[in-house]
Amino acid sequence: MDWKTRYKERILSADEAVEVVESGNRLFLTGNVSVPYKMLDALVRRAPKLKDVEIVQALTVGAPAYVGPEMEGHLRVNTMFISGNIRSAVQSGRADFTPVLLSEFPLLFKNGHLPLDVALIHVSLPDEHGFCSLGVEVGLTKTAAESAKIIIAEVNEQMPRTLGDAFIHVSRINHIVPVDYPIAEMSMSDGKPSPEIEKMATYIADLIPNGATMQMGIGAVPDAVLKHLYDKKDLGVHTELFSDGVIDLVEAGVLTNAAKTLHEGKILSGFVLGSKRLYEWVHDNPIIEMRRTEYVNDPFIIAQNEKMVAINSAIEVDLTGQVCADSIGPKLYSGVGGQLDFIYGASRSKGGVPIIALPSDTTTRTGKRFSRIVGMLKHGAGVVTTRNHIRYVVTEYGVADLYGKTIRERSQALIGIAHPDFRSDLMKQARALNYF
Repeated sequence: MDWKTRYKERILSADEAVEVVESGNRLFLTGNVSVPYKMLDALVRRAPKLKDVEIVQALTVGAPAYVGPEMEGHLRVNTMFISGNIRSAVQSGRADFTPVLLSEFPLLFKNGHLPLDVALIHVSLPDEHGFCSLGVEVGLTKTAAESAKIIIAEVNEQMPRTLGDAFIHVSRINHIVPVDYPIAEMSMSDGKPSPEIEKMATYIADLIPNGATMQMGIGAVPDAVLKHLYDKKDLGVHTELFSDGVIDLVEAGVLTNAAKTLHEGKILSGFVLGSKRLYEWVHDNPIIEMRRTEYVNDPFIIAQNEKMVAINSAIEVDLTGQVCADSIGPKLYSGVGGQLDFIYGASRSKGGVPIIALPSDTTTRTGKRFSRIVGMLKHGAGVVTTRNHIRYVVTEYGVADLYGKTIRERSQALIGIAHPDFRSDLMKQARALNYF
């Protein structure tokens, strides 16, 4: 039987497809901007007939109906990264959080720690050979889909066809739901960067040498940094994700990937987040190589890139160099993501530049200001990057290089890049802790 016949025979509506989900099943939900919205809506409609269905996921973009209070006892999310749409559900106890390095997330399924009954995925139209591309989200989805007993796929006419280890054959898909809607867009910044972010971006850009290979995390800081790199030469990308900012650097001849010591000539990534322009640009683009996250985020793979630059953010950093990036005190906020994977990988790279960047202070909704350089992390805060892995910390007041430094030297360096309004108090805390 040829693949086209198989394809037609497996077509169902979203409501028909989710009928295969049974009480007690564990489902994988592909995420980021690749969430299969039609199937997810159908699953919510079916939920009252189900009991104790677990949905495992990482970051998702979209409406949180599937974690609403009315889903209790029917659907329960187990997330490995807390995105904004499910944060309240996790913090109120209606959803679960499993801490795990992003490099190990797909291996939970492959190695049988979390056996999967069903994978809900989102793919492109098949090519002439019957292969669908996983499009904008390959890294977390490829291994999970291969590990599930049943694969249900939304086949979207508007999903870009990305290249690399990005394909799944029609014969592997059990049920097909044809759809035609735009891929969700997600901006990395809210318009013009703040003066603080702009200043941080200039400091970070100065740390990036010609011929560097870069990783950029989510957020306004990595996006702002890209705008300060037009005087560089032969930059490359090896990253868990990238957004629109890389397009202009490629077109300007700055981002050539020619100096990469691994995957020369290629932008290596696991997923993309951005605008319609980005999705059109990655479609069938041979410079893009999408790979599984357990490969992209493996610190020992990352370290093979010479001059590897990793740019990641933090909620707070203490005077010894401990980095909290996943919680506000004990209140779970996000997750480790790929931060430690890339910070450690860049640390092991020849000429590597591991960077943690954060504004020096923050103001709460009630108007109270806090320093983000702190004497001690808040009670219950999680340590994502340890004091043993840290090197560069950047705020709008400068760069602190902590590598090989004593606690006394680290404290002095970090106080030097804290907001001036908090430096005196930080000095007092450091003395009380016997750091000076």
